[in-house]
Amino acid sequence: MTTRTIVRAVVRGSLRDIHHVTAVPPNRAGGEVARVYARAEREFGVLAPPLALHSSAPGPLAACWLLLSRTLLTEGRVGRAVKEAVATEVSRANSCPYCVDIHQAAVDTLPRPTPDTPGAEAAAWLRSGAGQGEPAPFGAGETAEIIGVALTFHYLNRMVNVFLDDSPVPAPAALRGPILRAVARTMRPAGGSLDTDADDDLLPGAPLPSELRWAKAAPAVADALARSVAAVEHAARWVPHPVRALLTDRLADDGEGAPGPGRARLEAALAGLREPDQRAIGRIALLTAFSAQQLTGADVAAFREHHPGDRELVELTSWAALRTAVVVAGRLAAPPPRIRHPKPSSDPLSC
Repeated sequence: MTTRTIVRAVVRGSLRDIHHVTAVPPNRAGGEVARVYARAEREFGVLAPPLALHSSAPGPLAACWLLLSRTLLTEGRVGRAVKEAVATEVSRANSCPYCVDIHQAAVDTLPRPTPDTPGAEAAAWLRSGAGQGEPAPFGAGETAEIIGVALTFHYLNRMVNVFLDDSPVPAPAALRGPILRAVARTMRPAGGSLDTDADDDLLPGAPLPSELRWAKAAPAVADALARSVAAVEHAARWVPHPVRALLTDRLADDGEGAPGPGRARLEAALAGLREPDQRAIGRIALLTAFSAQQLTGADVAAFREHHPGDRELVELTSWAALRTAVVVAGRLAAPPPRIRHPKPSSDPLSC
């Protein structure tokens, strides 16, 4: 039995550790879910829980895979090692230890970029306060690829913090590192190279939203973002307009989406939603966007009083996480002037 086979079996077993929803088991998957599962194991090496947690909602599942495939896994102007460093840095900034563990291990197993490697300073740029007034110090194509990875992980970090534990390996620290590096070595295409055209049939083509125009310099990234945003928006078309407007307003007030609100500020922000159903939906949406770690079983139970299935919970969290990721990516691509007016202290979700 090969190391890849053992790691795949262990990772598949960890699908039972997903909270709030039940992942579709691989041996019961069909249709779109089965296609995504098969491509993930072929192109990513494993069926990772952050992907499988989407499986009750085929549209967001395909969107999540397409984002990962076209931003992190595809070699473009920027290589995999730089992209893994970006994924790690974004995950660390979002306090997502699960993703930090996985992607730091990937960094540790890849050749270290040299100073002249395209995008070599991407992680340092993010650490230094990217989006705070200085444009990215890279070419347009490199910048689009780097921000594409950042967008994907601003999305995934929120989903992981809602549905998964703090570490993918519940083991002592002395054992965790070697296990994670073994998993990271498995996170490679089974045939040695990524089939960049294989996913074209997963989601229909879609126009690129104007807020993502920064991605045009990297056509593969732009195409994946357009398809993914359209798929998630379509899946979440049932989300009431007042909830959509509330999240939009909160993101406009605090484009970076962190840190999250306290419970008092959260409930104050929900006060304008008069229907219990809308408040339950809005609570999940705002927590996912601003403080996914604070989302509890009680929040999910209140939501399930009105929407008992797994699919709508995944559709809602996916929509809120992706809307937030798009806003944050926009700030990285077009940072505002450094001089900014302070927010009024009465804003219930100001940070």
